Amino acid sequence: MDIPTLLTHFRTHDVPLELSRGGEPVWDDAELHRSARLSDPEGYALLALVPGALPWQRARVLLETLAASQDGLGEATRATLAKVTRALMFGLPPAYAITALLALRRLRANHKHTTRAIVTFVLEHPDADALIEARRPALIDCLEHALGKATARACARLVSEGGAGSAYLRRSLLRFTADPAAAIVRLRALHGPGTYGAPAPQEPPAPLDPVTEQPPIVTPTNRGDIAATLVHLYRGGPAAELRPALAGYVAQAARGLPRLAANVALVLDTSRSMRGYGEREWAVMSQAMALRLVLSEVCERLTVVETGGTAQAPAGSADLAGALLDALGTGPDLVVVVTDGYENHLPGDLARVAATLPRAGVTTPVVLCQAAFTRGDDLTLRDPAPELPHRPFWHQDDFAALLPWVFAHSGAGAEWIRTAMLTRLEGGR
Repeated sequence: MDIPTLLTHFRTHDVPLELSRGGEPVWDDAELHRSARLSDPEGYALLALVPGALPWQRARVLLETLAASQDGLGEATRATLAKVTRALMFGLPPAYAITALLALRRLRANHKHTTRAIVTFVLEHPDADALIEARRPALIDCLEHALGKATARACARLVSEGGAGSAYLRRSLLRFTADPAAAIVRLRALHGPGTYGAPAPQEPPAPLDPVTEQPPIVTPTNRGDIAATLVHLYRGGPAAELRPALAGYVAQAARGLPRLAANVALVLDTSRSMRGYGEREWAVMSQAMALRLVLSEVCERLTVVETGGTAQAPAGSADLAGALLDALGTGPDLVVVVTDGYENHLPGDLARVAATLPRAGVTTPVVLCQAAFTRGDDLTLRDPAPELPHRPFWHQDDFAALLPWVFAHSGAGAEWIRTAMLTRLEGGR
């Protein structure tokens, strides 16, 4: 399973999952999802929890996971897949989840875990009452597929006729539910007259990604607590007060994250352009340093190679290519280049060196993280090595998605992501 490729795909391929006129699911990346799931069912499912994954990609993971047999999987893996399934069903906008569940019927996929998941969504969704009012036919289709049409209708008839306590109802439906009393009420509503034109809930009841506030005006001090504290330090603020606060913010950002069992070399651009000027002074440098501080908490070993001066005294241009060679000389498992993208010292040199490395027998993965001022910065002319895997960041909130992508390029990355996402799944972060 190519985790870096999958994470990039999950973040960028925003194409809806659709049902054709003939009823077949239409998704242009079905083979990519299928091969990833076959390679590692649990690891594949957990990747959907990485912050920044698009809803339609998460809906695909939900569909692929529920459509597949779990024969041969251990109990621990099955338990994890059940938790991921529930997180996706309640973490997606309801329309996306319903599309995935309807696709299961078209694929004729009906395993025990599929049945349990569909019953859970239809009868236990936190917004089930509103969804039943608005999407009654679709939910009936889902439930009839899960239980079988004859069984589902027999259960509905028993409830309507006062047979809610029957053994048949318990055996056929209620054993799949956590709250049988609520399930009976909702099953009755599902087959009631309904309300024409009832609005359907649009937002997920349990969002998978933390809700972050986007400032209407970006400044050097509203891009996260770590960067804001660094800006004040760089501007000559009281170190005795700011440094303890900085340590606390870094510890908070790294809390709950596993340690990466790897030797990481960080090439840090500390040139004059990273400092900036005017209203943007210290903004980009502080964000790059914030990433450095978090990496120092998460990586078992972090070697830093600065180029262009020091963080507080940028001296001029950065020799990114030379710094990359120095970083590779430390024998790392992964090299991370952090820069604003301006290569003022021998422009194009980093790209030439990066292209030469494989021919020289260097197999160490190298990734480039572009520090930006805002999410909307045009980085087209600030990409010193287009062939390197690269990704921008501008806010501390970006680290939640950036770290898994960066670490995925190392040999220890898959286990780090698995551990981190299991922690998220258990509500640890």
